[in-house]
Amino acid sequence: QVQLVESGGGSVQAGGSLRLSCVGSGDFYSMNCLGWFRQAPGKEREEVAIIYTDGRTTYYTDSVKGRFTISQDNAKSTVYLQMNSLKPEDTAMYFCGADTECGGVFGYWGQGTQVNVSS
Repeated sequence: QVQLVESGGGSVQAGGSLRLSCVGSGDFYSMNCLGWFRQAPGKEREEVAIIYTDGRTTYYTDSVKGRFTISQDNAKSTVYLQMNSLKPEDTAMYFCGADTECGGVFGYWGQGTQVNVSS
C-alpha cells in the first residue's frame, strides 16, 4: 500500500506562483511513476505532469508547458509541482498519483489540494 498526502494549494492572483508537495509513505519506493493531475468543477480529471522516478523523463500537458515543473526528492519521498505564471483556468483540485508503471491508470491517489487563481 502507498499513502500520498498533498499540500501547498491556496489562492493566488493570475501571474502568481505556488509549489505543491506530495509526500509518499508505505511502499512508495516501489513506485516507478509519479504524477500530478487536476480536476475542475464539472470537468474530468486531467493529467498535468508525469515523472519517471529515475528522474530522467517528464511529460507535461500542453497547457502547462513552460509554466509548471515536476520534480522529486527521493530522500524526502516527495514529488513537487512548481507552478508559475498561473492562470484562472488552472483553478482546480490537484491530485498526486503514483503507480509502478506509467501509461495506465494510476493505482494510488492522494486526497487533493485546492488551487484557486483569480484574475
